[in-house]
Amino acid sequence: MSTTRRRLLGAIATFALVSAGVVHAQDQEQAEEAKRVLIYGDSNTWGYIPVESGPTERYPADIRWPGVMQAELGDDFEIIEEGLSARTTDVADPSLPHISGAGLDGSEALSPIIASHLPLDLVVIMLGTNDVKVQFDRSPFRIGLGMGALVDIVQQTGSGVGTDYHTPEILVLAPPPLGDLFPEGRAERFAGGVEKTQALPQYYEAIAAAAGAEFLDVGTLAETDGIDGVHFSAEAHGNIGRGVAEKVKSILD
Repeated sequence: MSTTRRRLLGAIATFALVSAGVVHAQDQEQAEEAKRVLIYGDSNTWGYIPVESGPTERYPADIRWPGVMQAELGDDFEIIEEGLSARTTDVADPSLPHISGAGLDGSEALSPIIASHLPLDLVVIMLGTNDVKVQFDRSPFRIGLGMGALVDIVQQTGSGVGTDYHTPEILVLAPPPLGDLFPEGRAERFAGGVEKTQALPQYYEAIAAAAGAEFLDVGTLAETDGIDGVHFSAEAHGNIGRGVAEKVKSILD
């Protein structure tokens, strides 16, 4: 091989390595700059497919509202899903003892979940539907205080464990009111819940304003239209994901 050819191949190889390094650095910088958003919710965040009775399955990631939200926001955002069926704001549910540890009490699990996902730019909370169950005997005002406790936990978690990250912004979501409750079990379990969920937005909005958090009434985006009256159709998930994405952009952009 001639000296000229060796030099040419060497130059090409060097250019390729430098270009790859630049692309890698750009990708890494983009990843580091992505806004990190934690979604904290219950079965409607988890993606529970509504059924008349019995067990169910989960909507695929691109159908669930956090997944729709991710698609709307693009690569500049990273959406972290933390949904748990039957989760409440801050009350324990003894009817499901097999969910151990923090159980279904949202206030018990929130702080370590936040710390495990830092750094975060925004924490979005949509809870309260399960709080209206008859067994808890909670008023809309008391459920609003439960949401307030969650907002306070986010603000007090601070920089996590051994780190120095900023405290994330908070977006409080009032869930849509319950729909027509399917009579098999849920009508009794959620008796009076329709009226309670209809009242939640005013309390949540006041709590968010008092705490310096953002607020959105998800009932303005979609209805609780699943056959069971508690969960969302795929269409509702899409409407919620797109609507919340717009709100998130207004907060973080």
